[in-house]
Amino acid sequence: MKTSHRLSALLLFSSLVILTLGAIAVVAPAHASSTPSQHFVRPAELEPDIAFWRRVYTEVTTEGGLLHDPEDLSIVYEVLEFPSDISPKTRSKRIEDAKKKYSRILDRLASGAEDLSEDELRVQALWPKGTRRSRFEQASEEVRFQLGQADRFREGLVRSGAWHDHIADTFEKMGLPRELAALPHVESSFNTYAYSKVGAAGMWQFMRSTGRRFLRIDAAVDERLDPYRSTEAAARFLEQNYIILGSWPLALTAYNHGPGGMKRAQEQLGTSDITTIVRKYNSRSFGFASRNFYLAFLAALEIDSNPEKFFPGIRRNPRDTSRVLLLPSSIPASRLAAALDMDREDLRRLNPALLNSVWKGARHVPRGYEFRVPSHIDLTSVMAKLSTGAAAEPAEVALAGGGQHRVSRGETLSAIASEYGVSVAALADLNDLARPYRLRVGQVLAVPEKGGRPAVVAQTPKETPPPEPAAKPTPPTGVVGTERYVVRRGDTLGKIAKKHGLTEDQLMEMNNIRNRQFIYEGQVLALVASARAKPPVEAEVPVATIAAVSEPPSEAEAVEPVSEREAEEIGPALVPGTQAAASADPSDYTVQDKNIIIVQAAETLGHYAEWLDVRASQLRQLNRISYATPVVIGRKVKLDFSKVTPDQFEARRTEYHRALQEAFFTEFRIKGTTDHVIKRGESVWVLAQQRYNIPIWLLRQYNPDLDLGSLQPGARLVIPLVEATGVSSEPSA
Repeated sequence: MKTSHRLSALLLFSSLVILTLGAIAVVAPAHASSTPSQHFVRPAELEPDIAFWRRVYTEVTTEGGLLHDPEDLSIVYEVLEFPSDISPKTRSKRIEDAKKKYSRILDRLASGAEDLSEDELRVQALWPKGTRRSRFEQASEEVRFQLGQADRFREGLVRSGAWHDHIADTFEKMGLPRELAALPHVESSFNTYAYSKVGAAGMWQFMRSTGRRFLRIDAAVDERLDPYRSTEAAARFLEQNYIILGSWPLALTAYNHGPGGMKRAQEQLGTSDITTIVRKYNSRSFGFASRNFYLAFLAALEIDSNPEKFFPGIRRNPRDTSRVLLLPSSIPASRLAAALDMDREDLRRLNPALLNSVWKGARHVPRGYEFRVPSHIDLTSVMAKLSTGAAAEPAEVALAGGGQHRVSRGETLSAIASEYGVSVAALADLNDLARPYRLRVGQVLAVPEKGGRPAVVAQTPKETPPPEPAAKPTPPTGVVGTERYVVRRGDTLGKIAKKHGLTEDQLMEMNNIRNRQFIYEGQVLALVASARAKPPVEAEVPVATIAAVSEPPSEAEAVEPVSEREAEEIGPALVPGTQAAASADPSDYTVQDKNIIIVQAAETLGHYAEWLDVRASQLRQLNRISYATPVVIGRKVKLDFSKVTPDQFEARRTEYHRALQEAFFTEFRIKGTTDHVIKRGESVWVLAQQRYNIPIWLLRQYNPDLDLGSLQPGARLVIPLVEATGVSSEPSA
């Protein structure tokens, strides 16, 4: 049974519960004109907060803003308005002066002064009677400015016409609430070309690390910018969040804060109640943007459901009517433009996911790409032109060969360009990098073959297929005992089979592998038939791929833009910091009380020892674990923090899992989910690595509350289905 069916059943049950409660209730909703939703509750206690965002989105433009208290959004000290010709410096000074003014007033109220001015009495009246002095003192240090967004929201409503119905239909088809189609208002104002300073991209503002779970992101294509593909990815991410959290308010908040963060909030407070979590959850990373994400969505949903009420006379853009041309082979963009008799820039607007390297001729449009063309185009005629080569140009410049290079610590773009014999500008252009060319460790760059030079591709209807991606680094695990082997960097089935005296066919049959290309780093392969049903045991080896990490960076609160220009420079989100979460991993990598951690998938005592700078034998003694006994996923282990701090350990642990997952999602992406009911005699390890070809850590992420070590017959697993990156399914509608 598909997970979407299970979601539908859960949603139906929720509907019945809400209907039953509704029959008992006698109090009308606080805001009668708001659109009721069976999935997205509007608690009365949160209505003032929703009203605040409704006001930001519909009443105040980017030529002004609200000075307010960040905890109690019903307290707005003043609405500031600025002349359109005012300089940014002057605007910033006026805002700072106004903040200081209200800080002084609140300090006076905190002091208990009785001879209050008219302004001070007005501010005092905004607060509940009996407000403590300490609360005024706190408020004096937290006066916040929120830029108005009414003009940007209106523009987003107009743009939304092209995509809104498609998004709602996509979500409904997957068993998700149609109301989620309003989320891009908060994320990007339906701007498909949007980039933010923190690296989020597209209408759904996916960070690269999260986007790679569901989308193709490489030197030629960034599907975060494709409104169709990214919508499917957003649905997958929200579906995962709901499976993990069981509540749409929390699943939606997890879109921004991450499923791991919201899972911790649930566990810390012992509830899934969104009001309790918004008001009481305390975390360094749960800042103003995350705390208000659900509330801002509810305001956006209300406006989106009745735009005429808030913006009289508004008209949305017509629905996008482009069609899909599924490319049978890799083709230069110039050749497509010639076959379609269209300007390249017009095609670029229809296909924002194709990067500069494609439009400038350094890369071809990949085979299987769903190329968007205007609705009047005769697809049969175009395909005939492409197949005969009638539209081919005399020459097309492209990089010869080509592969990938994973950035190591200390490397610069200049050094990498020199290594591959190309200029810095050419390498930057190929990878869509802007100055000052900042690279991160583990980043994958498209590169030509070493010693290669730009080559001329002769006129021919037949295109050379894109090169296979280079092998990705993998934690150095290797053979586990004599019965199993953990796939390492550069491994192929042929190499592994030859090394262990087997044929490829024997190895494939033993591990139930149907596609000889479908192996991945960290995968555990059985070398003898008796090893098939056994879980992998602990591998005591150094974790050489994880560099030393000191203190993790502190979570900074999102900046407050003071003008439309600043807001656009930061990113397209109407509230800075509301981009999609940087991680979709729900696992808890934190250290709990008494130096306890929960064992996660792909971890061993050897890893812990490496991250703690101690010997594994010390941890065995501390936990009374014999040498032959492996640590078990989901169990507790006590650690020795004599050499490193808990924060340093958490940073190293998180980095290990980030690198492991990033390498996997460079090669594979999640295309959907299915359910599997455990039968007697089945092993979860065999199911994951041989039947479904997924690593245990990914299976664990979709089933965080199940004890994978002791599943009983009848237990239901959610299985994420993966496919190789770059392999397209049927065209999007």
